[in-house]
Amino acid sequence: MGTWTAPSAIERQLDDARAAGNWPAFLDALALAELFVPQSRAYQDAHPTRLRLEPAYFPQVRARAYAVFTAGMLPVPTPELVFERQDLAWFADHVPADGAAYLAVNPGTPFEVFLPASPAHRATWDAHYRNKPRYAGLETDKVHALHVGGPLHGPVAFGLACGAHLSVRNGMFWNSLAYHGDGYTREREKLDKWWGVTTREDWLSTTRQLLGAEMVSPVWEYALRVRRSLAQDFAGAVDTEHWRHAAEYSLRAGARRAAEPLTPEGVTTAAPRPAAEVEGEIAGVRRLIGRIARYEQRFRADGLLGEGRFVRSVEAWDYGRASQMARWGLGARFGTIAETEDAVVRAGEACRLAYRSWEDLSAGFVLGRCLHFDEEEFGHWYGDMVTAHRELTSDPGSPWLNLPWSRT
Repeated sequence: MGTWTAPSAIERQLDDARAAGNWPAFLDALALAELFVPQSRAYQDAHPTRLRLEPAYFPQVRARAYAVFTAGMLPVPTPELVFERQDLAWFADHVPADGAAYLAVNPGTPFEVFLPASPAHRATWDAHYRNKPRYAGLETDKVHALHVGGPLHGPVAFGLACGAHLSVRNGMFWNSLAYHGDGYTREREKLDKWWGVTTREDWLSTTRQLLGAEMVSPVWEYALRVRRSLAQDFAGAVDTEHWRHAAEYSLRAGARRAAEPLTPEGVTTAAPRPAAEVEGEIAGVRRLIGRIARYEQRFRADGLLGEGRFVRSVEAWDYGRASQMARWGLGARFGTIAETEDAVVRAGEACRLAYRSWEDLSAGFVLGRCLHFDEEEFGHWYGDMVTAHRELTSDPGSPWLNLPWSRT
């Protein structure tokens, strides 16, 4: 194999088994891998629920074969060619009896393998798939990286690392800029289901809003901004009641200013707000402050925040998702690789301006997710992120341990 390096743990495990001539181990590894089938985008757009198996002739074996690729071997996305995800069991079931003679795994790469695809061989594939210890694909809640084909240093890697919570949670390569995700059709379905993004225009608009921190609640940011000001003024920790009183004072003062005339003629910016509306807003912010304080107390107990530390901002909730949205749009072919790279870099720059460390960013991202989803249940919306935080702050391969926060 010369000096070739496996792009990920998937290909390394396959290559080790192949080099040792251990074909049962090779099939065990292949059963755990996602297999991506190249397809015409025009065909998939017209038939999103179908997958067309088209064999090609390979002179290496002087026969026809079905080409599949593992996740680490996928090329940079292009507009016309897409990849759909399947697993080994699917091929065991769907290769026609009179079909091609081989399954070509990563053809045209430094370690292509041609597996005989007779009915007996396909039954063996199915047996290995059924005996696998877990689902096919990268293991969730772990740090996974591309060692070839993905940035490990520099501003693009930094921006991708700012969205690494979700990469860890979903079992994706944290540094895959040329993103295919779960395959073209599934990426489109997920964007539609979770974001209502179905067109390029939707994707561009959503990415812009996330990069501008326009989706995170301004009320959350207001409450945290009040405490930041108090902490700066008094050079230390801020008592929760002091924080509540300061927020209430600021809201009442703002309501009074909004009703004051700006000129001798009595021109005002707006009509005075109803007292009930102002009181309701004050009560809501006081509850929010209590909620944030309780989350932070749990964060400290679980190691997300150091003693005496507090969450500066929840803008990371948008910036981290912007980094991911940039890749998701590329996987769904709503954007180009250049647009994805630009958005990822901008997400990283925004995080550097808003936060002081990876831990600082992490606490902001997790709090934003919890305020959005968790409702103080401390359920999986919270627990998943605690796991991701711990992996990203302890795994030797984590970008947070290998990418300095400061540029200097």
